Amino acid sequence: MEFIISETDDVLVSHSGLALVGALLGRTGLRSRLDALAVEGLTRPAMPHGEVLLSMIGLLCLGKSDYAAIEPFRRESFFARSLGLSRLPSEETLRQRMDQLGAAPLTILHEETAALLHENAPALASCHRGRVPLDVDVSPWDNSGTKKEGVACTYKLCDGYAPIFACLGLEGYLIHSELRPGNQHCQRDTPEFLDRAIELARKVTDARLLVRMDAGNDDEENLRRLRKNKVDWIIKRNLRKDSQEEWLEEAQALGTWEEPREGKQIYTGDTWRERDGRLQRVIFQVVQRTITADGQRLLVPEIEIDTWWTSLGPRTASAEEVIELYHQHGTSEQFHSELKTEMDLERLPSGKFATNALMLALGQAAYNVLRLCDQVALSEDRCLPPNEKMPLSRPVRRRRLRSVIQDLMYLAARLTRHARRFGLGLWKDNPWRFVWQRLYQRFTQPTAVARRCSP
Repeated sequence: MEFIISETDDVLVSHSGLALVGALLGRTGLRSRLDALAVEGLTRPAMPHGEVLLSMIGLLCLGKSDYAAIEPFRRESFFARSLGLSRLPSEETLRQRMDQLGAAPLTILHEETAALLHENAPALASCHRGRVPLDVDVSPWDNSGTKKEGVACTYKLCDGYAPIFACLGLEGYLIHSELRPGNQHCQRDTPEFLDRAIELARKVTDARLLVRMDAGNDDEENLRRLRKNKVDWIIKRNLRKDSQEEWLEEAQALGTWEEPREGKQIYTGDTWRERDGRLQRVIFQVVQRTITADGQRLLVPEIEIDTWWTSLGPRTASAEEVIELYHQHGTSEQFHSELKTEMDLERLPSGKFATNALMLALGQAAYNVLRLCDQVALSEDRCLPPNEKMPLSRPVRRRRLRSVIQDLMYLAARLTRHARRFGLGLWKDNPWRFVWQRLYQRFTQPTAVARRCSP
């Protein structure tokens, strides 16, 4: 089919989802706190800090992380109007202000993001007996080929950064993040990070937390901090110099045995080890192979050992349940992937470490705004009649941020103005218009009303 191309005087916007972003950010004290931020050399800036940083969050919600991406939006009025801004900064202003602010706004961004989740997120799903997971892990970001401050060889053998993240709930909200040099060991400064992550998580939920960490964080100081904060934990043990033969003997004596195929035996169970002057429960799973999967017999059996520290007692969780809970910890890697690829944040834009740390914090705020749009949309979708539901092929617990950006952020609309009021006209055949309208109504309601109307 050959289309006839013409022009129109109607004001069309391809990114109407920014109205949702503006409505959510307007429910926080982010802008006023940023405007009041005292920064040396910026006593009375021509453009307030809040307007500059909210502009960057708006770009990130559209999957754009380059400073230059702000320029096309300065030629139209919807971007600024949707975020409640009087004007947008230029590319140069955006770059310079980010460099001048550096790490100064990080605390404000983290606290306001936690408050935003507390006021607007649906109830968090638990992973085991009312416990909400808090997954802490490092995710290397490849910035090879650059000379940015802090870029170094990571444990993935690529030059880049090694930021650490704390993801809350099965929904994957990013409750805390910290940019780190690429060569920093994952345990360095982690106890302080844990304290802050737990503090922020408790501003979002009153449920008991279950912290899950990898073997790189098998350290006594982490256990002390977790015990002090009164949370549960599952931490993979670093076997260090443990004897495989001794573990096999102990597993054969104490564990349950199964043979999923000929030549492969799995022993699963628990035991106790002293750590930091206390007896701690240790879950183990020992695999012994005498025949490979393709039928090759081995002269020397292969032994594979996995062990975990846990505060969950035998009456609370069996060994198999603890292992399954730890395996679910791997889902957090998907959240890291969405942040660095689908939001285009992996190759951070500045050569200054402090500026890139600020960009990561802004990315965290944008990530949680998009995740909130996703989770509230799924919650509202349950209340819609069948002919108005989101066009999903099957029920889901969460959607990838790429899908949220494509379906909700880049929803096309016609911008209208009548009686000194602006409106957005959605195409009547767009299947996402019903849930989009429910989201906007929800986010523009007073907080108490919005929470009371939540299903």
